[in-house]
Amino acid sequence: MRIALTGTSGFIGAEIARQATLAGHKVQGLVRATSRTDHLEPWVDRLVVGTHDQDRARDELLEGVDAVIHNSFDWQALRKGDLVAHMKGNMIGSIDLLQAAGDRPFIFMSSVAVHHHIHPRWEGVIDGLHPTRPGSFYGALKAAVEAHMWAAHAERGQAVTSIRPCAVYGIDPDRTRSIGWPIIDQIRGGEAYSRSGGGKFVHVNDVANATIACLDNESASPEIYHLVDCYARWGDWAVMAAELLGVEVDVDLTSPVASKNMFETSNVQSDLEVSLDRGFDGIRKHLAQMISMQDEERSV
Repeated sequence: MRIALTGTSGFIGAEIARQATLAGHKVQGLVRATSRTDHLEPWVDRLVVGTHDQDRARDELLEGVDAVIHNSFDWQALRKGDLVAHMKGNMIGSIDLLQAAGDRPFIFMSSVAVHHHIHPRWEGVIDGLHPTRPGSFYGALKAAVEAHMWAAHAERGQAVTSIRPCAVYGIDPDRTRSIGWPIIDQIRGGEAYSRSGGGKFVHVNDVANATIACLDNESASPEIYHLVDCYARWGDWAVMAAELLGVEVDVDLTSPVASKNMFETSNVQSDLEVSLDRGFDGIRKHLAQMISMQDEERSV
């Protein structure tokens, strides 16, 4: 298949492009004029320069493609507090892309941020039937685009899929932005680590594989996939980093060891054949990879 992919140069987008190409697909990727693209050369058949809310770029991106993966999000407007620009670019731009896709499958990179208030009826296990009640404008945007996807499916039978990852770890094209990189820096310096709390994590490779597995998959529409592998405290990350570095530091481990709520992911295994079972071993391997990268940089 020839796939239109937005947000191609970013962390998740670049991995989707890589996995799609390895699976035998052709990627037609949308990138900004200012985006780095050297890391995409082996994985993108054709680059389109622009943003998803530009008519010209959208038309060029969709030319000759069989499916659309919408992964881009413009953070600039939200960071500036410009809600109108956010709505125009991220909301209207996404809905226009969905409409322009016509009868082609539309896979949307949403987020578990569509959830904030968790209804007690679900008893802490959140599935695709749980109503969305976001706690941020980011989550609200994701939920709103999803609503238009369900409408597109109902009105014209368009195949639509929502991918909802939690915090995604892995090696970012900008290494220093990778989750855990600052933790390693702090532990190397022998500083006590006191960040409390934690989060739900999933590896970028699993996000990409799940996304690609939705293509030409009747089970994937209309469907929601929560991509959550494990819960870990930031202190757990710090302990693993300290062990790998051979450094003794004080780490705050007073936060609860488990999350109050978790997500139902059985359909990810049954429909997409992605197991989401890396657990702490996956985080440890990720930290070891970053430590190795830092060691190489320090030795130059």
